[in-house]
Amino acid sequence: MIEIDSAFVTEPRATYARLREQGPVHRATAPDGTSVWLVTRYADVRAALADPRLSLDKANSNGGYRGFSLPPALDANLLNMDAPEHTRLRRTIGKAFAPRRIEPLRPRVQQLADALLDELAGQREADLMPSYCGPLPIAVICELLGVGEADRPDFRAWTDGMLAPETPDQARDSLAALHAYLLDLIAEKRAEPGPDFLSALVGLRDEEDRLTEDELTSAAFLVLFAGYENTVNLLGNGLIALLTDPAALTAACRGISPTTVDELLRYDPPPQLAIRRFPRQDVEIGGVTVPAGETVLLSLVSAHHDPARYPAPERLDLDRADNPHLAFGHGPHYCLGAALARMEAEIALNALLSRFPDLALAVPEQDLQWRNSFRNRGLRTLPVTLT
Repeated sequence: MIEIDSAFVTEPRATYARLREQGPVHRATAPDGTSVWLVTRYADVRAALADPRLSLDKANSNGGYRGFSLPPALDANLLNMDAPEHTRLRRTIGKAFAPRRIEPLRPRVQQLADALLDELAGQREADLMPSYCGPLPIAVICELLGVGEADRPDFRAWTDGMLAPETPDQARDSLAALHAYLLDLIAEKRAEPGPDFLSALVGLRDEEDRLTEDELTSAAFLVLFAGYENTVNLLGNGLIALLTDPAALTAACRGISPTTVDELLRYDPPPQLAIRRFPRQDVEIGGVTVPAGETVLLSLVSAHHDPARYPAPERLDLDRADNPHLAFGHGPHYCLGAALARMEAEIALNALLSRFPDLALAVPEQDLQWRNSFRNRGLRTLPVTLT
């Protein structure tokens, strides 16, 4: 049985390459000691992402690994639902994230990026995680939700405390603080609605009865949590990929395109694994029968580096046209925030590389520190020289 250990954090691509060669599906032990089924090849991962026999509802679990544990008021979100509940809720809130709704935000995102870069002007060195990669996504998400600027550092601290806690108490306390804040914020939006996304959700709950109270709170939580975490790591991982590849960095300095962003998402995706699935019945994946109720983990990073799908998968090819990556999922659970994340990354990277064309790592690549998570890949720090 495979043990999911530090190698999945420090060298995931090499680790998964070995597993792909050994077979498409592996029995593995998660860090909490529970048994899971780990799927590693592109064709199997893509098919499983859209397979309705694989449920996201924890009610279909046999009690094994469940991933991140949330209280009921935050658990009624799209990542824990199947049709028809998932279809109803996605249709209700999904319109807010359609590309035609997201594109008008481009000038404001550009303003936010430029303001952060103005603060870096004149510095020789900086840590981009706390000064740029982190503040930009949290500012965008908080503006969508109608969160005041003074409260944004708290949001970021709570999210970081949940995802990379120093102690179990920090994770619990961060979650409790964020939950309490969301409840207060919803109450404020009820009293004084604004033009923000959260006020619109409150209206869907109170005026149209299209959401339950838990679904309202959970939707706000998911927008904040997923919108921040995935984008901050997209920026950090993307920058490391560019800064350690001189040819790619030179090309990127000429302009970041949507094709560039997609290749960065393929090369080092922020979510290393899709949200866990539970078979409703015995399911065959890659010639292996997975019993009903077991936990299935689909490796996105392994799928993205499968040579059966991608020519020269270990090469960062910013012009890669045939690139149906799975970083945003596939099928009915495709990420609602994909258009927003793509736009943020394109603007943020273009703005940074335009302002600081001599950007370089300030430490050797092997000295970079990654968060201790096999599910989400992200840097703790990103020290760079700006000039």
